[in-house]
Amino acid sequence: MDQKDTEMNEKGIASSTSGVVIQVREKKGPLRAAIPYMPFPVAVICLFLNTFVPGLGTFVSAFTVLCGARTDLPNRHMCCVFWLNIAAAFIQILTAVVMVGWIMSIFWGMDMVILAISEGYRDQGIPQQL
Repeated sequence: MDQKDTEMNEKGIASSTSGVVIQVREKKGPLRAAIPYMPFPVAVICLFLNTFVPGLGTFVSAFTVLCGARTDLPNRHMCCVFWLNIAAAFIQILTAVVMVGWIMSIFWGMDMVILAISEGYRDQGIPQQL
């Protein structure tokens, strides 16, 4: 092994000869983890609502939790996840005055669409490309 491969292995970067596997996992806070996995059309509608009326799409998405939508908070009760989504909607509405809530609302809607797409791939058994 030459000097270059040795330096790369010490840093934890995979080289052609080492076989090191690095896994990156995003750690979400409770509000982000409470975003429900919705059907794609519902997620697009929530994104549209969040774009023009900050917090409205997030408010609508809270009710999908009561209809059985899955979230990344499996150990919390459905009502707790519902209220987390309602809290996120109110944060977006209250901070929309200073543009922060409006931007947060759009990103929230984009996360809903991304989660809906990833759920669709998972249901169809299609390998995901990230």
